Amino acid sequence: MRFCKNLLLIVSSLLLTFSLISCSSFKAERVDAQKSDDKAMEITDKWVSKDTTIAIKEILQQMQDHKGMRRFMAQRGGKPPKLFIGEVQNNTAEAYFPIADLNDELLNELSAAGDFKLIDAAARGHILKEITYQNDGMVDPATAKRIGKQTGADIMIFGSVYMKPETRDGKTIKQYSVNIRVTDIETAEEIMRARTKLDKYSVQKGSGW
Repeated sequence: MRFCKNLLLIVSSLLLTFSLISCSSFKAERVDAQKSDDKAMEITDKWVSKDTTIAIKEILQQMQDHKGMRRFMAQRGGKPPKLFIGEVQNNTAEAYFPIADLNDELLNELSAAGDFKLIDAAARGHILKEITYQNDGMVDPATAKRIGKQTGADIMIFGSVYMKPETRDGKTIKQYSVNIRVTDIETAEEIMRARTKLDKYSVQKGSGW
């Protein structure tokens, strides 16, 4: 009987010790963007938020420097063109690539630049549903917005992301490519295209990362 009590006491002590070790092994802290990126590179070789920031900034810089784009802007006499934002599509093999975040970052940076009047594809779809509802007899005709009053875009931007992986002896290089094209909607002429590449290297150890 005494042996059973002692055994129960030992087991309880061990469980308590393991519980304390488990609780004390977790630590969280707030970090800045650079440190967050450094930590992310220690645990994953997938696309992270800093990659999105780098890629979009490079794309916008190419748009500003592109001769065709600068010529198109100059022909408008300083009047901001209306830009329809299509969708940058995920053409990588990574199902969880943060394509929505990349599209949002593109919208945010274009808006911050102030060189265009933006027409968002997602917003346009929701607006069309609301206008259709308002003109379906459910809303006072005096306050209903009329179909056919939306602003037409001058140019359209869309693109895609690709990724090519190369692996050998536990070493992997992922070559990401972000591509965008800007087209004149009225003439269907391509104004410009831009591409930025980002390579990520990782080494897989025998027991994990």
